[in-house]
Amino acid sequence: MSKNERLAKEILQLVGGEENVNSLVHCATRLRFGLKDKSKANKAKLEKTDGVITVKESGGQFQVVVGNNVPEVYAEIGKISNITKDSKHAAAKDSGEKGNFLGKAVDVVSSIFAPLLGLMAGAGILKGLLLIAVNFGWLVNTDTTYTILYAAADAMFYFLPVLLAITTARKFGGNIFVAVTIAGALLYPSIVALKATPPEGGIHFFSIPVTMMSYSSTVVPIILSIFVMSKLDIYFNKKIHESVKNFVTPLLLLVIMLPLTLLVFGPIGVNAGNAVAKAMVAAFAFNPILAGAIMGASWQLLVMFGIHWGLVPVFINNIAVHGKDGVKPAATASVFAQTGAMVGVMLKTKNKKLKTLAGSAAITGLFGITEPGIYGVTLPLKKPFIAGIIGAAIGGGIIGYAGTNAFASGAPGLLTLPIFYGPGGQGFTGLIIGIVVAFLVSAGLTYVLGFEDPVEEEITAPETGKAASSEQIASPITGKVVNLSDVSDPVFASESMGKGIAIEPSVGRVVSPVNGVVTVAFKTKHAIGLVSEQGAEILIHVGIDTVQLDGKYFTSHVKQGDKVSVGDLLVEFDIEKIKQAGYEVTTPVIVTNSSIYTEVTAARQGDIGEKEPILILDIHTKESIA
Repeated sequence: MSKNERLAKEILQLVGGEENVNSLVHCATRLRFGLKDKSKANKAKLEKTDGVITVKESGGQFQVVVGNNVPEVYAEIGKISNITKDSKHAAAKDSGEKGNFLGKAVDVVSSIFAPLLGLMAGAGILKGLLLIAVNFGWLVNTDTTYTILYAAADAMFYFLPVLLAITTARKFGGNIFVAVTIAGALLYPSIVALKATPPEGGIHFFSIPVTMMSYSSTVVPIILSIFVMSKLDIYFNKKIHESVKNFVTPLLLLVIMLPLTLLVFGPIGVNAGNAVAKAMVAAFAFNPILAGAIMGASWQLLVMFGIHWGLVPVFINNIAVHGKDGVKPAATASVFAQTGAMVGVMLKTKNKKLKTLAGSAAITGLFGITEPGIYGVTLPLKKPFIAGIIGAAIGGGIIGYAGTNAFASGAPGLLTLPIFYGPGGQGFTGLIIGIVVAFLVSAGLTYVLGFEDPVEEEITAPETGKAASSEQIASPITGKVVNLSDVSDPVFASESMGKGIAIEPSVGRVVSPVNGVVTVAFKTKHAIGLVSEQGAEILIHVGIDTVQLDGKYFTSHVKQGDKVSVGDLLVEFDIEKIKQAGYEVTTPVIVTNSSIYTEVTAARQGDIGEKEPILILDIHTKESIA
């Protein structure tokens, strides 16, 4: 089992299982869950899970930050569940959680745009490179080579309403194919021609005047349209008979929604988007230094809470309407400032683990992925994060003063710098100066101001008050010893939960393998956790996937907090009935804190009885790791 497969399974389990998930999308570094009941998610355990950087709740979403490998983890979740499939399950249904308007709005915008980020960045970089090639005379914009490459770069933006129709329909549970057809109709040649050359007497739909708009690269109109379409789709499918709804519902949606979009949603959406964009452009025109400083200083704060998504439509709208955007460039200073703070930490710290973490986070930060460094380095240390905000404000002010513009979309970072290179390179030099200053100021402030450097961690024996020594674990079950790698459940087999052994039981009894305390007594009775007097943490999991039996065929004899001795009866279970229900009874016996031991080895193979030695644990001592 790969690391991503294991992480996907653990995350899905800790958010409450597939049945607790309404929706899931991902952005550059995080899985954004819409949960039915957030109380079912184990946030504390998720944050301690290997591979999870942090967990945030913002904008109505339960966000699990995993870093650069988020697409792979997302894909693995899709393999073991139906969450990511284009089905009604993938749509965000009403979880019963009201939330505030801002939270809901952020959730909607992020769910719609997050799946397009990778493509948007790639297409934006290509657009930027083509601009540079034309400015330096390497290509001529009338060459067929340029035409072909520009089509590849610009098609995503021109047909953006079609892509947004897909993600919006997924978000609200509408028919994706109908949604794409509506978006396609807005870009249909004859509709485009009506806007370019309207007929004499104007454009009408059954005598109702139609105000034609240009819909290529637009955002708001299609989102409004598909939101309403999705609601109608759900309503019609409930009311129309099964025998005809498969074609009657799409017919009604097409007949209703395209005219409604052209008459209402199009003009409202385009004008609203233009108004917001003009307001932000006006702010930069009024005082570009102050506006740039505010944007630079606040960008990472907006990203942390996920509310930066509210600005994404503004950036796209500016580029679509004006061919450029002067708001976004200042945000680039924030990315390089936090990266500079990470470098400052790397140079200052004496903690080897932190130095390695800060260095690797700085590399990803240069390419626009700052979350690992923020959550893992600068924010926990506090002062470096503040230094990053100061550096970003200074750099953002310089970029605002330079009048830098973005000419294509893409997440700010080293690779996307070409999107800021316009005709004649105007403002590009100012951008470079701004991000260099932001980086150096943040790194310098971090180094000079310092921070509370974490003490290098030592591996120590369990806190038992006793000298570290080898420990012997007794068999909790009578049966046959099986190698853990042979267990059918990959989480156990991969030792991701810890090292140990498994037993094929011949008697339906579980007894205590140690003298210690019951730390976990599952309500489903299929598993039990203990800690020995010497500190070994033991998990006994009766069967595979037997949690689904919900306690049926199990009888528990202990509760959490009970003190037990070797041989005390913990659980009884009916082997035959569990097998008849379709479940394996192979029982893993796991040492969940096996990382503190030099070795966890099987004491024997073959048949074994209760209380006979099954595992030998060799414990680290301070001398052994010196």
